[in-house]
Amino acid sequence: MQLATLLLLMEDFMLPCLNKKFFGIECPGCGAQRSLSLLFQGEIAEAFQMFPATFTIIPLLGFLLVDNFFNIKYANKIIITLMVSSVMLILGNYILKFL
Repeated sequence: MQLATLLLLMEDFMLPCLNKKFFGIECPGCGAQRSLSLLFQGEIAEAFQMFPATFTIIPLLGFLLVDNFFNIKYANKIIITLMVSSVMLILGNYILKFL
């Protein structure tokens, strides 16, 4: 399957934000799917503007996967740092949307 076809399929199956649909207010996770789609298309700057935490969540998930198979020194500190960075980026982005 070609990458272009996969990207088109991904965009067809994106979930709507129920919080935005029912209450008219974006949730803290709004933009995550679109950011991932933009990242796969190679539009890095646009992906960062859409949802900056994508760039800490992906390494976090990758590190957690690797940590399951290998004994990594200071793994807990790395995981906590990536988690705190992700939360700060999500909340910071959410606050900036309202300003």
